[in-house]
Parts: sequence; structure tokens; C-alpha cells
Amino acid sequence: MKICYFTILILFFSCSQSVEKNCFTNRRDQVFEVYKEQKPYTVKQILNKKVDYLEITSLKKYRSFRQDSVESFTHAGSEVYEKMEKRLESQFKVFREKFSDQFAFYSSQQVGNVLYGLGRNRLGFWLLTIENEKPKAYFLGLSFSHYYINEIQELPIIKDGFLQFEGSLVKIVKVGGLPGYDDYSAMEDGKLFKMSLKDVTKDSDHDGYNDIFEKSFGLNQMDKDTDGDGINDFEDMNPLFKSEKNKFTQLYELLQPNNGMINMKKLHYTFQIYETDCDYFHQINPEARVLFVSEDKNKQTPYLRITDVTDRNISKIQTNDKDPNIFYIYVSGSGFTNDYAAEYIKGKWMLKDLGGTVS
Repeated sequence: MKICYFTILILFFSCSQSVEKNCFTNRRDQVFEVYKEQKPYTVKQILNKKVDYLEITSLKKYRSFRQDSVESFTHAGSEVYEKMEKRLESQFKVFREKFSDQFAFYSSQQVGNVLYGLGRNRLGFWLLTIENEKPKAYFLGLSFSHYYINEIQELPIIKDGFLQFEGSLVKIVKVGGLPGYDDYSAMEDGKLFKMSLKDVTKDSDHDGYNDIFEKSFGLNQMDKDTDGDGINDFEDMNPLFKSEKNKFTQLYELLQPNNGMINMKKLHYTFQIYETDCDYFHQINPEARVLFVSEDKNKQTPYLRITDVTDRNISKIQTNDKDPNIFYIYVSGSGFTNDYAAEYIKGKWMLKDLGGTVS
């Protein structure tokens, strides 16, 4: 009995120390790690590490990366831009209606009673389908750090039970003078990417997310309720962790983006991704879907190791040696930072904006 009690004490203190380490830091300490730019993969590395279900062949005739990217990302107001907008409006109107603008849309094709399309959002590339008025999206698991899909597809995207699309092998390059802005550079043009529709649409646990998505972001492919909270992953706003209620989870909830009147529960393919090991942060009950990435690269999925899907960060909670009732927390995103002082008074957090930066 004494041995069991001693073991429980060890586990309790171990967990407590883990929470302290993962969630709190001193005001004087570095809040975020200094950004280190990753060395881009070579073509050989991309091909060696490509997913098994993907086949890549070289095309003899193809639309070049330069041609496609220049025409697709031309400036607003130009003649090319206006033509592109009209094409997108007519070709993808039904996709925009069914998917509530959760994606940027590429090519589309009708096969029988199924309308297929290609899409991209902050997480990566997707196959989109509309069948009997019901929309579904299937993640492709191809990192936009390595793959570029042409905006204009000159071949059918569905053929003989396969999804196929034209594009290039690319690397991300930083643009000088534009902080946080990335661009692409083609390493090899004229590629045809091909994968079986059975592989893409496979959903082993029938929860609404395909196996490729779940494997890419750390969900359980064989259990429709990854965190065991009784909510199907497809409906769960925080599918990786059970939501709890305590004052520090409330602080992290308070710092989530405000989406106004938008009903985020209907946006099943839109996630805010955070890189954190803080248990309090993991336990939030958010209004918009969240997924968490471990700070330890060795614990990240292969997809997340090579793909930066985070565009917003919330720091650890900073303690104050002079006043233990005051905490500090730091929020950053694409082109902005905000620093807050937080005090818990009568069951509620009071935030004081200490200023920030906009770039």
C-alpha cells in the first residue's frame, strides 16, 4: 500500500512539474524560440521521402511553373486578373456555396453524379467532391513546401479511378524586405502527380476525415473520437484533447481569434494550428476548430515536420516575481504582435493591452 501511495505521489509531482515547465516561464525569459529558417529539400530528398500512395511522372508537354504562377497571381485590376476572377466565379460558384469559402479552388470536373475539384487552404491541398448536394473534402497529404499544383489544369483531374494533376516540385524562398512573406521557386517543372481515389477517400473510422488527414495531423485513424470525450472528431472543435475548465484554459480561450457572427461549427475543414506542449492550452473549449502540434520535432508527424501550418502563436504564461497575481502573455501572427498583462479577479480575467507591433 505504501509503495502504491509513493508511486502516485511521484506521478503527481512529475505531472505538476511537466505542466509548470510546458505552460509557465519567467517574465525575463525568452517567450518564443528564435526563428530558424529550414534548409529546403533537394529534388532527390523530396522524391525519396514522398508518400507511398503518390506516383510522380514527367510530362513532355506541360504548362510551366512560371507561366502558371505569373498568370494566377497577377495584380488586382489587370486584364488577366479580371479574366481569372470571372472564370473562378463561374467555374467554382457551387464549390464556394457548399464549402463556405474554406478553400482556394483549382480545376473541376463532373464525373457521373459527382462534381470533383481541387482546393487549398492553410493546411494544404485537398480533393473536393459534391455528390447529391453533399460536400466532402479529402486531404492529400502533400506539403506545399515541396509541391505546387497548377491553377489551370490542362488534363482531366479524374481518370480511370485516379486523381491526377499537373504541377512542379518547388522550394519556398523568403522575399527580402517583406517580413513573413514566402514565395516559390520551381526546382523541376512539368510533373504529373497521380494517386488512387481509393487511397485518397479512405476513412477507416468513418468519422468524416480521411485517413491521410488524420495521419498528417495526429488524429486516430481507427477511432472516430480521438480524445475520448464523446464527440465525433468531425464535430469536435478540439478533437485532439479533452476540454477542461480552469482559469488558465479560460485565459487561452480569451486570446483566440474573434470570428464575429460566423458559425465556425459548420466549417469542418478550417483549423487554427498551434505549436505548444502546454496542457492548459490543449484543454481549451474554442469557438473555432483547433489542432495542436508538439514543440518537439521528434513528436511531430512527418507532414508537420516539413510544413509550416501555423500562422498564429500564443506564448507560455509569464510569471512576475514582484507580483504573483499578474501574468503576462504574448500573441503573434502574420504581421502583428500583442503583449498583454493578465489578472484573475473574481473568477474573470482582466486583460491589459501593453502594445505590440504591426509590419
